[in-house]
Amino acid sequence: MVKPIGAVCNLNCTYCYYLEKEKLYPDDQHRWAMSEKVLETFIAQYIYSCRTPEVEFAWHGGEPVMRGMDFFMKVIELQKKYGGGRVIENSIQTNGTTLTDEWCRFFSDHHFLVGLSIDGPQHCHDHYRTYRNGQGSFEKCMQGLELLVKHKVEFNTLTVVNDYNARYPLEVYRFLKSIGSRYIQFLPVVEAIDPAAGPEELKILPPHSGKIAEVTDWSVDPLDYGNFLNSVFDEWVRKDVGDTFVLTFDSILANWMRVQPGICVYAATCGNAGVMEYNGDVYACDHYVFPAYRLGNIAAKSLLTLMNDPRQQRFGQEKRSLLPAYCKKCEFLDLCNGECPKHRIITTPDGESGLNYLCAGLKKFFKHTEPYFDFMATELQQGRSPANVKRWAATQPRQNS
Repeated sequence: MVKPIGAVCNLNCTYCYYLEKEKLYPDDQHRWAMSEKVLETFIAQYIYSCRTPEVEFAWHGGEPVMRGMDFFMKVIELQKKYGGGRVIENSIQTNGTTLTDEWCRFFSDHHFLVGLSIDGPQHCHDHYRTYRNGQGSFEKCMQGLELLVKHKVEFNTLTVVNDYNARYPLEVYRFLKSIGSRYIQFLPVVEAIDPAAGPEELKILPPHSGKIAEVTDWSVDPLDYGNFLNSVFDEWVRKDVGDTFVLTFDSILANWMRVQPGICVYAATCGNAGVMEYNGDVYACDHYVFPAYRLGNIAAKSLLTLMNDPRQQRFGQEKRSLLPAYCKKCEFLDLCNGECPKHRIITTPDGESGLNYLCAGLKKFFKHTEPYFDFMATELQQGRSPANVKRWAATQPRQNS
């Protein structure tokens, strides 16, 4: 995951965990813009480090579109230069508010997959996704979506589930389907902050920081998150399996099948999803851009060397090895795997640290959906379509979420 403009963004979303990362580079003279030299070094190293026929680049921010069209035209040029004939694919995550016909033609011409950040209908989206003057961004985001559709750009959606929109699960889900999203990702927001942090310090804390932390008001309540997933699942499993793809559900089904899930949070270990800042600094993960998790810079060591650093290998393995005993005895361990380590900020009932903040909600979700995932897994094992669950689910009494 690459940050071509660092944490720079035209929005000021209340829950954003990345805007404050500018504080890591307070004296930058180039306004956190990746140079062509860093870009070329990265593309050459990244293509070399990939051993697959297809090489996938992921451009994130901040708002990566703010780096400008010329930068991404250079991206295409350098990918051709170093690609060696391999298939190169690009994805970009955007808030959609600055998209134009020119941008969407570019995405279409070069087959970019666009991830659109949208939190549901207007009252949900505008609750936290605002400009610096407090104005909501929904209308501009929808204008960007219309341009993506107009130019036939492939897109998916990322929805941050927070304390507000978690109360409107079916409204959010049905809205996402109504705008044409067939690939949906729900990202629960859980952030712990240091209330004593000074103006030049990072407020958001990693787990095990040793500081007194407070969970933010906008973090989703664990049981609300479980209810949100259950409500969406109940509609999806009866109507949309095979037509609409919800990444969380696909990943849990993968765990039922004992194959690698599509997202790292439900995998047994992690550490393969590093992030590179605009200046070539590499960190363990997008949610671990803190000085303690900086692996080095690609100008001094190759990307391959940095990602194989023993510290990064240990970081990935600790997702499993540092699970509290409470988790290791849990009946849902093989489905959850402790979820994301950054959410492990509470203690277990017997006082051990490292329990996932969302645990109660995730348990509720796993218990509620167990018979349906079991049915889909059996269908797959028998060489049949998991979409058959829709007919079976219609015969089952609805449970209380």
